[in-house]
Amino acid sequence: MRVSKQPKTFGYWKKQRPMQGVEAEWDIYSGRYKFYTNYSREISGDDVGVYFCYDAEENEQIEVQIGVSFVSMENARQNLNAEQPTFDFDKTHQLARSKWEKDLGVVQVEGGTPDQKTVFYTALYHALIHPNVLQDVNGEYPQMEGAEVLTTQGNRYTVFSLWDTYRNVHQLLTLLYPERQLDMVRTMLSMYKEHGWLPKWELYGRETLTMEGDPSIPVIVDTWMKGLRDFDVDLAYEAMCKGATTQGKDNLMRPDIDPYIEKGYIPLGFFAADASGDNSVSHALEYYIADWALSQMAENLGKKSDAKIFYNRSIGYKNYYCKKFGTLRPICADGKFLDPFNPLQGANFEPVAGFHEGNAWNYTFYVPHDVKGLAKLMGGDKKFVEKLQMVFDKGFYDPANEPDIAYPYLFSYFCGEAWRTQKEVTRLLNEHFRNAPDGIPGNDDTGTMSAWAVFSMMGFYPDCPGKPTYMLTTPTFDRIELRLNEKFYPEGKLVIEKTENLPYIKSIKAGEKTLKGYSISHDELTSCGKLLYRTRE
Repeated sequence: MRVSKQPKTFGYWKKQRPMQGVEAEWDIYSGRYKFYTNYSREISGDDVGVYFCYDAEENEQIEVQIGVSFVSMENARQNLNAEQPTFDFDKTHQLARSKWEKDLGVVQVEGGTPDQKTVFYTALYHALIHPNVLQDVNGEYPQMEGAEVLTTQGNRYTVFSLWDTYRNVHQLLTLLYPERQLDMVRTMLSMYKEHGWLPKWELYGRETLTMEGDPSIPVIVDTWMKGLRDFDVDLAYEAMCKGATTQGKDNLMRPDIDPYIEKGYIPLGFFAADASGDNSVSHALEYYIADWALSQMAENLGKKSDAKIFYNRSIGYKNYYCKKFGTLRPICADGKFLDPFNPLQGANFEPVAGFHEGNAWNYTFYVPHDVKGLAKLMGGDKKFVEKLQMVFDKGFYDPANEPDIAYPYLFSYFCGEAWRTQKEVTRLLNEHFRNAPDGIPGNDDTGTMSAWAVFSMMGFYPDCPGKPTYMLTTPTFDRIELRLNEKFYPEGKLVIEKTENLPYIKSIKAGEKTLKGYSISHDELTSCGKLLYRTRE
């Protein structure tokens, strides 16, 4: 830290633990802070800080600069000197504004209300905060799960909240900021080389193992399938296969993989003895989508035997389907469905057997790689659509968490039902994304909720991670211009327009081609030049 004026006095403070049985009042006047007024060594802890005392003139401004490093004090100072060599708040402020203007300016919108524009650009801003660059200005960064200091040639990223971001944030980066997405994939592969595993939920060089699944796989596959291939694909395939094939006792990503491979599902009690903390169904669903993505990669690389193995695994979700309730249902160690069972239990983060941060209705439709197969289990397309609509009508849909985040787009898989996608997406945007302090439906989860809003307001959404297609819906704005990176997308620009400000889609043209359905491939989207929506009442 550097301050622009010498303080009269300064020192450290550290919060003290309250006496047992005494209610704590955590403020500096409560007597529960210890002040170190004559101390010059390092101090550490969960609640520590430094204070400065000034005899300041009226309206006097004192500037404070902070340099941060995860390597050393010397690097923090070097970062500070490189980024803010002098005290000039206005210049620093303007530089930050210019950088964000450049990033946000890759999308230009026209039409809509001022509040909608604010929501859109705030969401795009949120989606770009993480993952963030980790290395210092000299390229040094802390080794993944190690004690060494290493040096990177490109950008080394951190804060991979992958259970969240694999669903849409990385797809947004691939489209609008492909060079960053490639650096992130390269970072993930470097983590594998350093630590032996791809990241699950990495935070500043440490693996938190938060949430479930094997979420690096869909990210890497999605990136590859959309044409961003400047990374070591052999190393990537090796790393992905390690998580997908290693026995549970040695598997950091999938500790409960053994019954998953043997039976096609994970029974209750295998992962956690306490049923309320057993997330077996949630775990398996994440493995299904990861293995499906890996099967697509294997097929693309000509590894047909691997592709068949991973694809066959990916349809194991059928084991969990219970006709009685019409939902996925946990399976006990004896192979029988959990009984008693309430498909609504688990809402609002209530503990429930089998599911993590949700209930059966929040998870049942999360089979994005086999929507038609799930519909067949449910008795056909009509019953699938009716049941999915019921989830929205009865308020079972949770807009504040990830498992069901793509539900609104599933209607468009079925002939004559895409209007439901357009209706629900518009409603959810209007109800849950507002220009207000609490203007998003829940924890943004490092930009995931925001990325949902950005895509939805632009009129398309990547509903299946690892699949290079988007489902289409009514754009919020009259005109949207995406300024694409010509190194990756030679067309250089995509213009999205709607002819009237009406809620439903009558037809869509990609370039000169009228689309027959409500989906578009990544290649077609980035090369068509113009996406024209004709709308209707």
